[in-house]
Amino acid sequence: MNAREAIERLHGGRVARVSPRGGSISVASLEGDEAVVAKRGVGPGATAAEAAGLRWLGEHGDVPVPTVYGHDDEWIVLEYIPPGAPSKQAAEELGRGLAKVHLRGAPAFGSPPPGGPAGAWMGVAPMRNESHPDWPSFYARQRIEPYVRMCVDQGLFTAGQVAIFDRVCERLPGLAGPPEPPARLHGDAWNGNVHWSDRQAWLIDPAAHGGHREGDLAMLQLFGAPLLDRILGAYAESAERPLADGWRDRVELHQLFPLLMHAAVFGGGYAGQALSAARKVLRLT
Repeated sequence: MNAREAIERLHGGRVARVSPRGGSISVASLEGDEAVVAKRGVGPGATAAEAAGLRWLGEHGDVPVPTVYGHDDEWIVLEYIPPGAPSKQAAEELGRGLAKVHLRGAPAFGSPPPGGPAGAWMGVAPMRNESHPDWPSFYARQRIEPYVRMCVDQGLFTAGQVAIFDRVCERLPGLAGPPEPPARLHGDAWNGNVHWSDRQAWLIDPAAHGGHREGDLAMLQLFGAPLLDRILGAYAESAERPLADGWRDRVELHQLFPLLMHAAVFGGGYAGQALSAARKVLRLT
């Protein structure tokens, strides 16, 4: 099935024009001037995970997310949001909205969105969402150890370097800061998944799960984002539950997962960045 067929079956209406946007994404114009996005899933469960994640994040209207028009095992069809320029107002609204989303909570650390599969994805990397009783055990077993093993299989880490990540996992209860309830996370909130329209900043392409709210804030900082200080400032000022002391010192701890995932998928310098982050984390104890 191609993008045109997927849109007409999952959303309805006749497609007038399909414009590929690279990779697995196409933007289509329907008769009547409506525009939609069609995405082919990267692997099993990807479209179901994205659909469930967007609905979960957008459930209360705290942050703008695209409407899901339909999905099957191969395709997902979404609302098209015309791009615009970042603005201070939109950045601050995103920060306040993200704080509200996080406090909506999740059933457990590692739990998938309602209706979402345990076997999910972060970009093109497979990711497991399985419930754990606390954040340190979830983060070690589902977000650090699997990707370290993938890197070892590719010859990216030596035994001595693996031992550094093992020490991080052993010390996670003392590194994680004060215990918090599970937050409702976007899960992949890097700059590329913040879509700016004329008036708002939308969250797209989630890897949603129950996790630690500092994880989304760390992702925003990993590759930089427009008006980042405005986003983080509005988040900190508006959160009904203030961020725990030392949260800025724990940024590298929460960035370990995306760095390891990037190393496992793309190799190159990400392995070195992950090692540097792990060493810095250990110096906090």
